[in-house]
Amino acid sequence: MRLCVFGAGAIGGLMAARLAAKGDAEVTVIARGPHLEAMQARGLTLRSEGQEITVRPRCVATAEEAGAQDYVVVTLKAHSLPGAARQMQPLLGPETAVVSAVNGIPWWYFHRLPGPHEDRRVESVDPGGVVSELLAPSRAIGCIVYPAAEVAAPGVIEHTYGDRFTLGEPDGTRTPRVAALSEALIAAGFKAPVRPRIRDEIWVKLWGNLAFNPISALTTATLDVLTADPAQRGVARDMMLEAQEVGQRLGVRFGIDVDKRIAGAAEVGAHRTSMLQDLERGRPMEIDALLGVVVELAELVGAPVPTCRTVLALVRARGRAAGCYP
Repeated sequence: MRLCVFGAGAIGGLMAARLAAKGDAEVTVIARGPHLEAMQARGLTLRSEGQEITVRPRCVATAEEAGAQDYVVVTLKAHSLPGAARQMQPLLGPETAVVSAVNGIPWWYFHRLPGPHEDRRVESVDPGGVVSELLAPSRAIGCIVYPAAEVAAPGVIEHTYGDRFTLGEPDGTRTPRVAALSEALIAAGFKAPVRPRIRDEIWVKLWGNLAFNPISALTTATLDVLTADPAQRGVARDMMLEAQEVGQRLGVRFGIDVDKRIAGAAEVGAHRTSMLQDLERGRPMEIDALLGVVVELAELVGAPVPTCRTVLALVRARGRAAGCYP
């Protein structure tokens, strides 16, 4: 199995390190800057569960150096995909699968989804159809990321919790390619179930992100404060209920209720959401993939989402003022 991690930051680095340590896959990492230089010089180090390992996957700067792969795992943020998709072309052979380990609604969401919207393009995450043109939805395998990790230093990944990567084909079948990927991840020490309704899990993860991320960017609150404050919690809950209506009109089944989902977020503690971290560091914010897309889909199904619309307008304005949103 030839597997390439494109954008090997924290999550990609975690996956690459464990797979390389197992030794059954030929792992290639595409990275850049000091992180790439450190991995090329000293290997990729993973600190996890009180242990430290160092492995030496192939580490390169470009897709041309890597060549065609069986699997390309994409761990970028959604707004980076239109630009990255063109760079990824040398990785793609006729049968290459693209593993979409990206937060939010993916570009392939409506691919082979029975119903009136089958094969519809999602503008918020696939502007002008650039991503779907370059990364055909037929290549996609859904992947929901649950672990938390960070790049502690160039070439060093600190894994803090979680070990599950849920997988699923857009049409819900258990194909040989998704089964083989699941087996490789399980052998590397991860939980990697293959789900027939991958979109349900996409929405349950998005359910929290679409509310907690933008609210935290507006208030600078960590998750424990946001979920404990009645006012902020109330806004988040309203947004989540609006989004639940959108998801259900698209056929999604929510396996838990809104208050249990909020309680789960509260248990994470004093966590600064990724959107808040991006705002503080002056990096592009994932506004459209996490919330703009919900408003787009609400328009598609005719669902009113007034709270989501209001928060979207405010967080876009906040992002623009900080130079973190176009």
